[in-house]
Amino acid sequence: MLVGVTALVAAIVAARTPWRLLVRSMRPPLVFIGLGAVSVAVTVTVTPHFSVAITSASLTRAGEVTGRALAGTLSVLLLPVTTPVSDILAGLRRLRVPEACVDVAALMYRMLFILLDSLGTIRESQTARLGYTSPRRAMTSAGLLGAAVLTRAWDRARRLEAGLAGREFTTSMHTVEYRRSSSPRFVMVSVTVLAAIAAVSLTVSGRWAG
Repeated sequence: MLVGVTALVAAIVAARTPWRLLVRSMRPPLVFIGLGAVSVAVTVTVTPHFSVAITSASLTRAGEVTGRALAGTLSVLLLPVTTPVSDILAGLRRLRVPEACVDVAALMYRMLFILLDSLGTIRESQTARLGYTSPRRAMTSAGLLGAAVLTRAWDRARRLEAGLAGREFTTSMHTVEYRRSSSPRFVMVSVTVLAAIAAVSLTVSGRWAG
């Protein structure tokens, strides 16, 4: 939990990320974390007879899984809420990541907003046609929505590929890079915090093992 708290403080206090944005970003992962916690907490046995039970050991294990998942999710979200994508792509190029991988990541990022716009338009149209007035209609509309977005994504990718091939595109798609000076104080504080977390984690794990 120390890692999760550190990432949360760094995002909200240090980076001044709006907490509402962070909460909205955490909603989808929380669904999967909750489902995973329930599946770990509930113990199902088949032999000698079928039974479903919740034990103290399974609850402890579910708490550990939930804590690690939350810490990992907050740590991953700390990067996109503090670093522009152009800086991430430039950093990948400086790390000698293959240009093909960087170009694919850039295209996925650019097309993501197009697909999100299509998703919002289709859902708004379905809502206007009372497509979510009942659980049965909502399930049907959600299936049609997924199929429509998938079809549009496939069509846009095919047209993009044809357009690039028609232009004999062979070079990489570079983005504008803004050279920023490194802050020795920031680097020192970051290394100190990471070292402190590692030291505390090793100390605590050593005490539990003993």
